[in-house]
Amino acid sequence: MPPPPRRRFDPQAHPPPGKPVGGKRGGQGGAAPGRDQGWDPVAAWYDKLVGDAGSDYHRQLILPSALRLLAPAKGESVIDVCCGQGVLARGLLEAGIGAYLGVDASPKLIAAARQRHGGDGRVRFLVTDVCEGGGPGARRSRDGLERDAPVTGPLTTAPGVWADGGQDAAACLMAVHDVRDLDGMMRNVSAALKPGGRAVFVFMHPCFRIPQHTHWGWDNDQKVQFRRVDRYVKPVEIPISTHPGRDSGEQTVFFHRPLSEVLGALGRAGLGVVASEELCSHRRSQSGPFSKAEHRAAEEFPLFLALKAVKLPVS
Repeated sequence: MPPPPRRRFDPQAHPPPGKPVGGKRGGQGGAAPGRDQGWDPVAAWYDKLVGDAGSDYHRQLILPSALRLLAPAKGESVIDVCCGQGVLARGLLEAGIGAYLGVDASPKLIAAARQRHGGDGRVRFLVTDVCEGGGPGARRSRDGLERDAPVTGPLTTAPGVWADGGQDAAACLMAVHDVRDLDGMMRNVSAALKPGGRAVFVFMHPCFRIPQHTHWGWDNDQKVQFRRVDRYVKPVEIPISTHPGRDSGEQTVFFHRPLSEVLGALGRAGLGVVASEELCSHRRSQSGPFSKAEHRAAEEFPLFLALKAVKLPVS
């Protein structure tokens, strides 16, 4: 009987760049990246890893699911919350939307987004903390002007400027676990939408993908690969090194929350979930004595959860 492999195959051995490791772009992240400028300290690293078209996980799973659930229509206005370098913009623009607005806390990532997509007249980018304020009527920009923020310096655009109820749809990719104030972000997403507007969120599956607290295991008697979950119900902040094995000192923070907390934040913001997808890894191990069990596990334990919600009428 062969022993279990020395290194168990993990469909997420090389996780989506910057995504499962949180503290992210929308502001309100962990201590390392800083509250005001999101992921600026690691923006160059993140931009290089994601690139123009996204990581392998973006291309195969995240972006197709987001576009499928969002179903952007020609002429619509769409806001991309925690847009980073604008990896979703291309797909939305190719779908023929009329206006794209990307918001993010990192001036450096917004600068990268503008460099890639700023030549399209339908596109705008703002530097802002997506968690602060409360929608229409929130504080204005620090200089009192409602305009695009510069790509350097502190935040200058308040959420009240962009969360104005004028968007047909909203997307938020891989950022639910990267913001400290999830309720604040959800309130602003809801405030940005027109009545009946829709929003799509794609994020690490909170039931099976908790950095440092979920692992693969091997049952030698049953010949199955299983997913071990060491904790789930209690929220926890998990520091993640952006360069494992290197003493760079750069960290982000992953904010794990149980699914009930995510759904609760959506509901409190007046957003009702109407559809979902659980996205399993497309990667497979090399052929061998354990590959059948590894492939089955990869097909059974999803990497990502995608939720589609609509803005509910005010009762």
